[in-house]
Amino acid sequence: MEIKLAATALSALAHEGRLSIFRLLVQAGGDGLSAGEIARRLDILPNTLSANLTVLSHAGLVASRREGRSIIYSAGYAAMRELLEFLMEDCCAGAPEICAPLAAGRAC
Repeated sequence: MEIKLAATALSALAHEGRLSIFRLLVQAGGDGLSAGEIARRLDILPNTLSANLTVLSHAGLVASRREGRSIIYSAGYAAMRELLEFLMEDCCAGAPEICAPLAAGRAC
């Protein structure tokens, strides 16, 4: 991942509402959630949700698909992995025990 893309993704996540949306979508898995369900679970106004989803989408952190009359949003797992790899790329300075707990700590 290029530093410019990483900065865009980190900027998108550097907002309490967007971070909450992203975390909810990560928890929802590949099935994702409708915009209405996201708004209901997080108690977010529809126009605020729409703006936040747009920012996350432009950063590649959220994908959307149409199912009937609903738009379903899901986490952009590939972008999330790339961002995490970018953040850990230069980790450790020759001491792998520093990053080992992070790499092993949270398996899906």
